[in-house]
Amino acid sequence: MSAKDGKGSNITESQVIRELADLLNETGLSEIEIEKSGLRVRVVRQIAMMAAAPIAIDASRAAATVPGAAPVDASGADAARHPGALKSPMVGTAYRSPEPGAAAFVEVGSRVNQGDTVLIIEAMKTMNSIPAQKSGTVAAILFENGQPVEFGEPLVIIE
Repeated sequence: MSAKDGKGSNITESQVIRELADLLNETGLSEIEIEKSGLRVRVVRQIAMMAAAPIAIDASRAAATVPGAAPVDASGADAARHPGALKSPMVGTAYRSPEPGAAAFVEVGSRVNQGDTVLIIEAMKTMNSIPAQKSGTVAAILFENGQPVEFGEPLVIIE
């Protein structure tokens, strides 16, 4: 199949795709879609995700505990092994509230029921509600609002 370019010349689908791929590379975009004269072409570039450098978190805030609860070690490896660790199910940006300026879903000491929304992760321009995996009390919040998170990264400790 071929189409006409702006100059009246025939161009093939593979040429259109190659030009769009070049445009993705030049602009740094990850996908582009065009539709013209009934022809729709979408080109998506796979982006290799590299592990982000660890982000320093104020240990006094991250390790805040519920009164009467056993202290929670919020260091990365130990938090991931904690039985109450709520881990990120995806790569994205984590938010503590449903919108800027709104109250956080939970704070340290908040009581949650299984299925309650604890945070939101934005991935590919989609807001994903992340529910509590069990009922309990939030013992630690291990991320900053708006922080990029990786798959499997511990975000909240629920005891």
